Amino acid sequence: MTGDPATASKDSGAATSAHGNRALWRERLGRVGVWSMQLRTAPAQAIEHAAHDLDDAGFRALWIPGLDGGPVFADAQRLLTATGQASVVIGVQSIWKQESAELAAHAATVESRFPGRLLTGLGVSAAEVARALGKPFSTAVQEMDNYLQGLDDAPTPLAQQRRLLGSLGPAMARLAGARTAGLHPFLVPAEAAAGYRENLGNDALLAPHLAVVLDTDPSRAREIARGGIGFFLGLHTYQGNLRRLGFSDADFVPGGSDRLIDALVAWGDLDAVHARIQQHLDAGADHVALHVITPGQQIPSRQWAELATLLPHLT
Repeated sequence: MTGDPATASKDSGAATSAHGNRALWRERLGRVGVWSMQLRTAPAQAIEHAAHDLDDAGFRALWIPGLDGGPVFADAQRLLTATGQASVVIGVQSIWKQESAELAAHAATVESRFPGRLLTGLGVSAAEVARALGKPFSTAVQEMDNYLQGLDDAPTPLAQQRRLLGSLGPAMARLAGARTAGLHPFLVPAEAAAGYRENLGNDALLAPHLAVVLDTDPSRAREIARGGIGFFLGLHTYQGNLRRLGFSDADFVPGGSDRLIDALVAWGDLDAVHARIQQHLDAGADHVALHVITPGQQIPSRQWAELATLLPHLT
């Protein structure tokens, strides 16, 4: 791709449209999935048991974070082996952890065993991460565009319909719409969907992250939420995006203000969580990745079972 990668040509958008990414992945992933660190960090047997139960309950998408790299594709394959229907989405792997050809080869190995059930999310992280690893850094959009080109040119390419971007800004959303299956924004309110859709285009998948706390006590629910996402709210990348969306210094107290937590976290009973999920879908999201937060680090099996009862009611 030549020129500004954030202003992709109509032809590039048409190529993406030809793949039917939005319809394809919406059908495969369903309206909601489970986003879980525990599906990477818990003991292997517990992960396999949880994945089987989630698949059996009707969740068709299991999202795992890239964390610090490590054997993320092996972890994805473990989940796919333990399930019969669910797809696995890596949400997301830093482009600085593996060279593009190496990542494409790992994805191809998994894809060969589980065709059509792996979607690889990619994130550019921050300039500091790249420089700490001795990598050059121009702009986030240019570095991601370069990496996507590397995936296209790899001996075993990772096709655009099998990758998405984890990012927040409008320029990166345009790149996602032009060169991937879609976008996975992390920690955004439902109202952000309209802007993302405008930049993505109509044919790309929009699959935001949504933190969930199944607790009806406001003070306790917000404190549980802060324990799960408060760290991220202190990071420059997320603060910058949330400022674009209308939040201010008053919201970036340690752990986040009540207003900010209430905008980013679905807390309360099942009806309240259902309403928040539907809010994202009505605003333009195709799929919502539910990140259940609990006071401990154990696998939230009970909460997942409760959320599964919502699956028939999401439109």
